[in-house]
Amino acid sequence: KAAAYLIKQFEKAGLKPYGEEGGYLQGYPAKKGLPPNITYVQTANVVGFLDNNADRTIIIGAHYDHLGKGDQGSSLKANSVGEIHNGADDNASGTAGLVELAKYYAGNNITEKHNFLFIAFSGEELGLMGSKFYADNPTIDLESVNCMFNMDMIGRYRADKGVTIGGFGTSSFWEENALEIANEVGLNYNIDSSGVGPSDHTSFYLKDIPVMFLFTGGHQQYHKPTDDADLINANGE
Repeated sequence: KAAAYLIKQFEKAGLKPYGEEGGYLQGYPAKKGLPPNITYVQTANVVGFLDNNADRTIIIGAHYDHLGKGDQGSSLKANSVGEIHNGADDNASGTAGLVELAKYYAGNNITEKHNFLFIAFSGEELGLMGSKFYADNPTIDLESVNCMFNMDMIGRYRADKGVTIGGFGTSSFWEENALEIANEVGLNYNIDSSGVGPSDHTSFYLKDIPVMFLFTGGHQQYHKPTDDADLINANGE
């Protein structure tokens, strides 16, 4: 249902389907569980392309999976199997950012200097499986990718904690421009230079692609059924 919703949003924005077989979906089998109880579930990334007839492309991504009904083994609430984990912050907030940016860049009546590839990843909670699958099976030439921009848990911005700008050391461009932009819009921030972390940008950094990762921090509702929409700071996002 979440993938179907995202397809509708990508269609409304006018993105070209850039999954497989002319559609938005890029299917793959995701492994779940621990030995000896390993199973596979069929899932899919949702991929849309905004073509500005440019030579270079920026990938913008977020994961749209979460913990389902708590049967994946990573819930932090005891005995929570059967309880719905909505994941409003992790990572409906990042997915909302993905959709909003798709709408913005598709509708701003500006031919940008880059194309944009928007990817909603599945399987992140199972070990970055969706982004790894895409990076290993890209639907565009990764040599044409300028950078990858990832949003994971951006819905709980607090001025005292700020936003973490991850991947800061993967490109001199970030060092020269990112903090200036953050200051212009009045964001408090902290910096993480590493291109490797517990989210989907890692899969692209390992392909030698510069990355940026935005994250507004952990909280007591992380990986629990209580991570719900009423706790989202919409203005902060």
